[in-house]
Amino acid sequence: MKASRANRHPVDELLSPGRLAVYGTQHVLAFYAGAVIVPILLANSIGLSTEQLVHLINADLFTCGIASIIQSVGFWKVGVRLPLLQGVTFTAVSPMIAIGMAAGGGTDGLLVIYGAVLVAGLATFLIAPFFSKLIRFFPPVVTGSVITIIGMALLPVAAGDATGGAGPTSDPTSGKNLAYALGTLALIVLIQRVFKGFMATIAVLAGLVVGTLVAWAFGDAHFDAVSGSGWVGVTTPFHFGWPQFSVAAIISMIVVMLITAVETTGDVFATGEIVEKRIGREDIARALRADGLATTIGGVFNSFPYTCFAENVGLVRLTRVKSRWVVAAAGAIMILLGLVPKAGAIVAGIPHPVLGGAALAMFATVAVVGFQTLAKVDFHDHRNVVIVATSVGLAMYVTAQPQVAQAVPDWAEIIFGSGITLGSLTAIGLNILFHHVGKDFGPAVAGQPNGTGTVRLDQVNEMTRDEFVQTFGELFQGPTWAVERAWEMRPFADTHALRRSFQEALFSGSPEKQRELIESYPQLGSQLVADGLSGEASLRDQSARGLTFLAEPDRDELAAITARYRDRFGFPLVISVRDAESFDRIVEQGRVRLGNCENQEHAAALLEIAKIAGYRFDDFLQDANPIHSARTRWSSRP
Repeated sequence: MKASRANRHPVDELLSPGRLAVYGTQHVLAFYAGAVIVPILLANSIGLSTEQLVHLINADLFTCGIASIIQSVGFWKVGVRLPLLQGVTFTAVSPMIAIGMAAGGGTDGLLVIYGAVLVAGLATFLIAPFFSKLIRFFPPVVTGSVITIIGMALLPVAAGDATGGAGPTSDPTSGKNLAYALGTLALIVLIQRVFKGFMATIAVLAGLVVGTLVAWAFGDAHFDAVSGSGWVGVTTPFHFGWPQFSVAAIISMIVVMLITAVETTGDVFATGEIVEKRIGREDIARALRADGLATTIGGVFNSFPYTCFAENVGLVRLTRVKSRWVVAAAGAIMILLGLVPKAGAIVAGIPHPVLGGAALAMFATVAVVGFQTLAKVDFHDHRNVVIVATSVGLAMYVTAQPQVAQAVPDWAEIIFGSGITLGSLTAIGLNILFHHVGKDFGPAVAGQPNGTGTVRLDQVNEMTRDEFVQTFGELFQGPTWAVERAWEMRPFADTHALRRSFQEALFSGSPEKQRELIESYPQLGSQLVADGLSGEASLRDQSARGLTFLAEPDRDELAAITARYRDRFGFPLVISVRDAESFDRIVEQGRVRLGNCENQEHAAALLEIAKIAGYRFDDFLQDANPIHSARTRWSSRP
């Protein structure tokens, strides 16, 4: 039993009922405002009554709960079995309003919407396995861009809540709204900093509860709707009548679901990064089948298209609670809220600024996950720079200026109406254009020895051993065995793989070969280096910290230390001087290392050689990509 628990992934951990209830409630509170906004916007736009709106909200919450349980618990080949909450997609708002108005508005328009939702849900379920085969088009440069875009595009939503919400309640100049938002955010940060364990994981819930109580004490949280709400409100299938089917509406909704499939894929990858679980093709298919089934259920129970909710991805990252059963508990709570309107009215009483303060923390953590994913991207390949910059730039463009959607044809509004949609499609399209259309030459990784051009990765992968050694031989001093070993690791997928091959080759050599390599490095501050007789690479290394033009006292001091070191260990003192902040730090490091044993210094010298090779490899990249290198070079490097 103990061994089974030890082997269980944190995603599958079943927590105690009390913790499930608390963590699930936290997800519901963080999710609630986003869950009900779509029914509110739709009802107001197509002319539904207040009573009809209340039914839509209850139906939405009820179906959200069912959808979340399907996605997190799963059955057969449905549900990704990750802590992903399901909610109505914002992407569908504009198309549904257009469909509803075209059908005459009111319940007539609603019935045509439900017909399109039903068919689109079934279509999504059926195409899920085919869409999942496109996973090769979602490398880190795409998924990182999409996750970053999701987080950044959601921040204005949080900021809108922090200023009082949309409409007449919004007041960006209100000091009270600012105090509630920043106070809630500060409390969440304080709890994360001061407390550990359980208390730290419910920081968002505590912030929302305390913020709401403070607002209530000052008369800014109102729960008047509670008394007017019923205790039981059961949503029945096809409450508004039998759905009506329109070919144009169905096509429009299928396009919506294809776009949300991209968003769902990004959310699944983001959650996989957070919970440290590898995402494969079948996982994407399971998630999309759950989207399709939930959307179909939504059409039956008077709700709308469903997708994974990015808002709660940030909460998983912030709380570090990875169990999918927490989301299942949140689903059960939402089902109860959908059946008990009074409970929903209590949750609805959370003031917008309090909710906005908590959302700022949650949504920003989604962007951080995107940054972490982008850290795996080879940005020495300028194509990846273009993909990320363009997709993020366009996403922020339409997020900051949503009126742009009005400047495009009606069919394009669905794309330009959402920064997440436009940015995601741009990242996918550019990745296909740059990496899958035509011959893939790979990034430039070195300058030609004669200065006439650059060496690209595809050329490196086709080099003979001698050509490879001639190109990269200067990474190491003296013997070329490490470079020859690296050549044997071809083909290289990217610049990172090429860099790693030299490190692996260095540390896999025999002690005798490693010793031979260490002994080949010149003395620090040597006149041979200053005269260029030890090679251009050594001259560049040591001149970086002025060792080639030292004043006589400093030169004598360094010479004394290096002489003592050689006498002590039998090989030269090797230090990656570009890592050193000053000459004094180099001298200090030499003195400290004199007290080590020989085996320790053998290992230390190899580590320093690896660092030196890393800097020399960066020099190669700089020669091959001078513009990009000038933009990204660390300020501490020459």
